[in-house]
Amino acid sequence: MPLTTGAGRNVRQSRAHDREILRLAVPAFGALVAEPLFLLTDSVIVGRLPDPALGALGVASAALSALVGLCVFLAYATTAAVARRLGAGNVGQAMRQGVDGLWLAAAIGLAVCAACWPLAPFIVHLFGAADQLAALSVTYLRVSLLGVPAMLLVLAGTGVLRGLQDTRTPLAVSVGSFALNGLLNLWFVLGLGWGIAGSAWGTVVAQTLSAAVYVVLVVRRARRHGASLLPDLAGVRAAGAAGFALVVRTASLQIVLLVATSLATRMGEEQIEAHTIAARIWTFLAFALDAIAIAGQAITGRTLGAGDAAATRAATRRMVLWGVVCGVLFGAVVLLARPAVPGLFGAGPAVATQLEAALWPVALLQPVAGVVFVLDGVLIGAGDQRYLAWAGVATTLAYLPFAALAGGLVTLWLALGVWMLARLVTLTVRAYGAAWLVTGA
Repeated sequence: MPLTTGAGRNVRQSRAHDREILRLAVPAFGALVAEPLFLLTDSVIVGRLPDPALGALGVASAALSALVGLCVFLAYATTAAVARRLGAGNVGQAMRQGVDGLWLAAAIGLAVCAACWPLAPFIVHLFGAADQLAALSVTYLRVSLLGVPAMLLVLAGTGVLRGLQDTRTPLAVSVGSFALNGLLNLWFVLGLGWGIAGSAWGTVVAQTLSAAVYVVLVVRRARRHGASLLPDLAGVRAAGAAGFALVVRTASLQIVLLVATSLATRMGEEQIEAHTIAARIWTFLAFALDAIAIAGQAITGRTLGAGDAAATRAATRRMVLWGVVCGVLFGAVVLLARPAVPGLFGAGPAVATQLEAALWPVALLQPVAGVVFVLDGVLIGAGDQRYLAWAGVATTLAYLPFAALAGGLVTLWLALGVWMLARLVTLTVRAYGAAWLVTGA
């Protein structure tokens, strides 16, 4: 009888975890895929322009993603910190930290824009772009830099709402922004004939309006809970310091992606165009899997803040299972859709051959990615940034020799597979232990 009762209790607990994961992850999925959908939509529209416009989009957006990606701690660290304080019952402090995050995002965004504008030609050159490819890349990058402050405000605002266990509002904002971005890009690029610059301007306008929505939402909630709206310099510095380890972790990830783009660029125009499309698909699927990781950040921060390590463990096991199942499904979809993908992006025969071959490793790595992204989110939610930073450096060093030996696009993606397997090992070893299960606000 006790065994039956215990088994029933476990089933009920698993179902409760499933409901909570789905409640957070499903809206987070919609919000997360909005960004790769921005890029996929841009790729489809820009792909209708003469060569090498699509390659220029790949180079410039890779550089922009690296710059903005380094600041993803504005969302991740804020989610974990707000969720912990929510679990501990102190919403006022949570909103105070959220406001400091917005001020920090605005300051960093303006600094990045001012510093990178004159360096745009040098940044593009680092990717091996030259001649017309370089000129178009610089155009796209410089226009896009004007939207960086808004992009970072969106990250910070999203982190606040996720920490408050609200993933539905970010979904609504993302859907509206995606729809506006698509309409503006069609108008600017194909209607007004602005070329690749029109694609960048459409995204800048959409991101700026999204940022305004987040600022209004956070300000209203801060006032409701009595949190000051003025910048607290100590709080802003603390938010920046807390995110430093995540910057190291993210920089390690970005180095891997930037090296891959740079190597693909040097292989030839067909390879960089095929790699750009494959990377868009990878990013789309990665963000889809990251929806479970976002749930992991919110749930882990809240349960540890409430002092419930056992619930954290149970939720982690359930989320890993979800990650594996989703990874298998995504991999199967990529394999089935592989013959149709080149036509969707208007790829020529030479690009199509490269792309179809590269999609094999993209598909086969999805189950590994499902576990990696979930455990990464759980450890971020636990505030285990220092370990993630050192693990990120180690896995990047494991990847670089294999990338240097890559002789074609397929072997380049196989090198990325080595990197993903190294991340799987480091994250699984950490999650199995107990050092990251630190409770309290």
